[in-house]
Amino acid sequence: DLKSEMNKTRKLPLKKDTRASDSSQEDAIDQWARRRKQFKDSKKCSSTGGSSINSTITEGSINSEDARSVDLGLYSENEERGFYTENFHSAAWVFRGDDVSPDNSPRCLSKRPRPVAIRERTVKIAKGTGNYPWGFRIQFSKPILVTEVDTNSAAEEAGLQVGDILIAVNGTDVTSMPHSEAANLARKGPDILTMIVGSDISRYPNTPRPTCRGYLHKRTQSAILKGWRKRWFVLKHNGYLHYYKHKKDEGKCRPLEVTKLEGAEIGIDTSLGKPFVFKCVPQVGNRIFYFCATSNQEMKRWLEAMDKAVHPIHQNHVWVDVTLHNTTLPPLAIKNPECLGLLHQLDRSKDVWIQHYCILKDGCLYFYATLRSTPAQGGLYLQGYIVSEQSLGSKRSVIELKPPSEEFKTFYLCAENVNENKRWITALKASINKWLPLHQAIQDFMNRPLEETRM
Repeated sequence: DLKSEMNKTRKLPLKKDTRASDSSQEDAIDQWARRRKQFKDSKKCSSTGGSSINSTITEGSINSEDARSVDLGLYSENEERGFYTENFHSAAWVFRGDDVSPDNSPRCLSKRPRPVAIRERTVKIAKGTGNYPWGFRIQFSKPILVTEVDTNSAAEEAGLQVGDILIAVNGTDVTSMPHSEAANLARKGPDILTMIVGSDISRYPNTPRPTCRGYLHKRTQSAILKGWRKRWFVLKHNGYLHYYKHKKDEGKCRPLEVTKLEGAEIGIDTSLGKPFVFKCVPQVGNRIFYFCATSNQEMKRWLEAMDKAVHPIHQNHVWVDVTLHNTTLPPLAIKNPECLGLLHQLDRSKDVWIQHYCILKDGCLYFYATLRSTPAQGGLYLQGYIVSEQSLGSKRSVIELKPPSEEFKTFYLCAENVNENKRWITALKASINKWLPLHQAIQDFMNRPLEETRM
């Protein structure tokens, strides 16, 4: 069936390109070759539940207006293998585990010492001007904890994050040192403050990846139609630029094109004689994209967001590392799961229910083909999702996983019977409740009077 479907779609670009130039035909052939390769690769690492958790990311356009390439349904929302991580990457989250009592809120920023698995890294901060030249706060605790990082500060630029643990300052161990002594050690040191900081799953908040959305005019370069077309653009958290015909199409239709920005060249362009024009030259392919904003401020907003996507910081959140490790384990080898068993997930593109063996652990739902399958086929990061029981079509009892924003996907699951559904709903709610938005965690923590030092 797949071969026959591919043979059918294979003819489409030839019909649409009969009036196009030879170069446009060559582009279409090259893109078709890439589509075939990605299709084969996706079979080796297929995701669960159809395109909603598909892990294969295209390297160029998926359904370009200009090149008329064919959409084979390989479009994806994320870059991790088979995992839908969009909501996790869209906001900052911290893990509080089972410690959900407001009196001890939250464990991720608690001053109580406890054994943790720490991943160390070195942060070098150039000294700025003013009374607080580095731009961060540390809190009276053991170990010393970073509780605030100023926006656009040297500390933020160096990658220091709220929740980081201070291990050494300018070569001196500070794990047992009062925070005031550590502050003096930093002040008396050189202009480059060198710190070894540690982070674990509980104290290391997720940093949202760059995102931007809005209308831009895009220059059309096809052989037949030339000019500027107004399109709705979305820069995703994974560094891929999507665009749609209309704003209302986002989340409902597949994008007209998807472009990877990492490694691309971007900048203001004056060659076309129009104001507020900027261009993007992706690393893959030989196309040049020209965009036109409505104002200088809007153009700068897009250029700043795109620049972050062009030069991403490749350091996984600790939780991503943990998740990817768990995917390599058999289902029953994941320690202390909160719930396990068979679940059916709705593939809305085909209106069919697909059965998986599922493991729920710390806000992540892992999908396996069977109980004996390894590795996991994919899964969902459920941070921020709302769980409820709904009726859907002929099914009276369905688990609805609803995101906090309409820009993200809603998922539907169904267990073997109503009682199993209720068991899963209870477990899902408890598991999601282990995570807090960073702003809420900081607010809860700041409500407790603790001594701090601003650096």
